[in-house]
Amino acid sequence: MAGTARQQPPDRPPLIALTLGDPAGVGPEVVAKALAAPGVRALADLVVVGNAGVLDRAFALVDAGLHAVPVADPAEPVAHDAVGVYEDDPPYPPLEDLPYGRVSATAGAAAVAWATTAARLAIDGRVDGIATAPLNKEAANLAGHAEVGHQEIYQKMTGAERVMTMLLAPGLRVVHLTTHRSLRDACDAVTLDAVLAALRLTHDFFTGHGIAEPRIAAAALNPHGGEAGLLGSEETTAIAPAVQAARELGIDATGPVPADTVFNQAIDGAFDVVLAMYHDQGHIAIKVHDWSRSVTVNLGLPFLRTSVDHGTAFDIAGRGTADPVGMIEAVRLAAQLARTGSLVAV
Repeated sequence: MAGTARQQPPDRPPLIALTLGDPAGVGPEVVAKALAAPGVRALADLVVVGNAGVLDRAFALVDAGLHAVPVADPAEPVAHDAVGVYEDDPPYPPLEDLPYGRVSATAGAAAVAWATTAARLAIDGRVDGIATAPLNKEAANLAGHAEVGHQEIYQKMTGAERVMTMLLAPGLRVVHLTTHRSLRDACDAVTLDAVLAALRLTHDFFTGHGIAEPRIAAAALNPHGGEAGLLGSEETTAIAPAVQAARELGIDATGPVPADTVFNQAIDGAFDVVLAMYHDQGHIAIKVHDWSRSVTVNLGLPFLRTSVDHGTAFDIAGRGTADPVGMIEAVRLAAQLARTGSLVAV
């Protein structure tokens, strides 16, 4: 990972920052439940980037038996029944009284601020990675942020040339050529250069994380792989030439493979990862396969970022019923990558 490495003894756990996400959504709840779950705090040293009042409200909601303690340094130790909360110059009114399930500029601004603070800590080498809870795109937009998700915010922050989302669940990994674009715009983005760049970034990420010769399948965009141009030309003009160019570079790429079969082939072990052409093509496959344990990791950022694979769920926020498994898995993945640098066990 690019950035300054945090100095620590070899036997010390990595330090992972967890963001709370939108305080009106389920983010604080799933973070609180994850922190209270058996074994999670043994995975790494954990610090929350957010607001102590918001986290304490979530701890009380789920009867976690923990309490939040503001810390001036993310590595500051706290008592065994406490969780450190780092908030960099909070310019907000008290947030623990914000109503659950309601879109607001205040909540959106806080969620984006916590996300960017965590990223700065990672860039500066003060934490070894971050695991993010969901922000609400409408609330963030009301707060004046045009970027529509964490990935876009972090790409703008860092100036990274190309950043992609990979979703992982046990037995399936999917990288996305595009994410937060309309379907019409996503189809226009399927070009030879873009697909080749995505194949190269995917290959480089996997070879840098414990898989020496990753087998990458490029999904087709059109039904039945385009039927030799009868159902669309992107397979013949963009995807197939990109796969061929990648193979000439020594990348084990296959495709285009019809999207209605490629994910099952990957689950059966034929491929290590699938390159999906647009958001729902990959997300639906992962979420049908194992939604509760699916998590996100970004490729191309200068720091390690994992995330839950769900939204703010305003319809159930504040009820105490949100499933924390995704947050637990995001923390587990961040800790594993920070500690070993390897995807092999994922």
